[in-house]
Amino acid sequence: MGGDKKEKKKKKHREAELADSVGEMHTSENFIIQPSERVASLDASHWPILLKNFDKLNVRTNHYTPLPFGCCPLKRPIKDYVSSGVINLDKPSNPSSHEVVSWVKQILKVDKTGHSGTLDPKVTGCLIVCIGRATRLVKSQQSAGKEYVAIFKLHSLVKDEKRLLAAVETLTGALFQRPPLISSVKRQLRIRTVYKSKLLEYNANRGIGILWLDCEAGTYVRTLCVHLGLLLGVGGQMIELRRVRSGLHKEKDNLVTMHDVLDAQWMYENHKDESYLRRSIRPLECLLTGHKRVFVKDSAVNAVCYGARILLPGVLRYEDGISVGEEIVVCTTKGEAICIAIAQMTTAVMASCDHGMVAKSKRVIMERDTYPRKWGLGNRAVEKKKLIAAGLLGKFGKPNDKTPKEWLQHCPPLEQSGSATKRPPKSLRRRTRPILIRQIPIDRLIRETNLMIVQLAR
Repeated sequence: MGGDKKEKKKKKHREAELADSVGEMHTSENFIIQPSERVASLDASHWPILLKNFDKLNVRTNHYTPLPFGCCPLKRPIKDYVSSGVINLDKPSNPSSHEVVSWVKQILKVDKTGHSGTLDPKVTGCLIVCIGRATRLVKSQQSAGKEYVAIFKLHSLVKDEKRLLAAVETLTGALFQRPPLISSVKRQLRIRTVYKSKLLEYNANRGIGILWLDCEAGTYVRTLCVHLGLLLGVGGQMIELRRVRSGLHKEKDNLVTMHDVLDAQWMYENHKDESYLRRSIRPLECLLTGHKRVFVKDSAVNAVCYGARILLPGVLRYEDGISVGEEIVVCTTKGEAICIAIAQMTTAVMASCDHGMVAKSKRVIMERDTYPRKWGLGNRAVEKKKLIAAGLLGKFGKPNDKTPKEWLQHCPPLEQSGSATKRPPKSLRRRTRPILIRQIPIDRLIRETNLMIVQLAR
């Protein structure tokens, strides 16, 4: 009992001291936000995918109205997450790439799947499988660079490793290649570039080595191993091949197997546990992290989805180093990819201009009407809709006999404004036919020319 009383006294004493200190703090300190010219910094280095380092982008304006539509790519509902995702799949040996993609389609029960570059049946490694809406990025991923690790065998032993290193060094740069005998494409000569090559290991007693390659898409490593044997004068062939990088994705970047995908789908269907699916599948924005970024206002998103050009008044932030003709990715403020576009302005021009066309869309990724429509809401557009509803304008806003004169004064027809020339009637149009040029054999041409010369001489 005595111990309890002592603890209570100590507790009361501590509370009294705390009250005194709080009271002193209230009377002594001044709780006012002091004015300062320093702008608060925001650390965006840990933000996901396309929003990474958002604070380091060039700011055109911070004034826009955020709309409660769309969401962060990582927080999409599971159905939208799967239908707009990509899988960095570890392709097994023996089945073809098309078979593997078809199996993924059946497992996940989706409408469309595609892959980022065909691997031969015996080849293993990174195969980027695009699902649903992400298939719109397949073509851009097929042309991305690749990395391979190959095991080759020389038909005769080469004891001097320096000769082998020199031959490997020779097989870099632009190379002539013809597809192997067993190939699904036409066997014609083509040029492919090997950016880097490195001999990882070589066993001189067995004539077997391991070769690492960083090369252009479409390079035939099997043909390269044959050429290596020809350079050494002993002949050679490829034994085994593995792709360790496809585009931006490497072996260590969330590589999953077919069993992982199958188990993740089973867990979702039977236990409603979507965590394994979210771990196996990544958002399509992961494929675009290598592109320069331009962020637009939420009010401009749906217009871009319908094919509108990206204009400067709708831009919020943009990245350094953008050049004319470069592929860029247009993003929302939540980090969603809207489209891949071709830049029409450099970064310097964007910083110095007030209006103009920033980029033209090349491939729209986002579905239409994900964000609300924000064009055609001005006073003139509202008045035009009323006239169309009343029958005073045509279906597409063209003037007719009932159109008011006040409207024609402000918006004259295209033919009257002088901006377009009127087409002549069909009766006055000149019909032109293509001129067909026959290919005459050279011997017949010479014979007829000689005959004409003889006739002129007479």
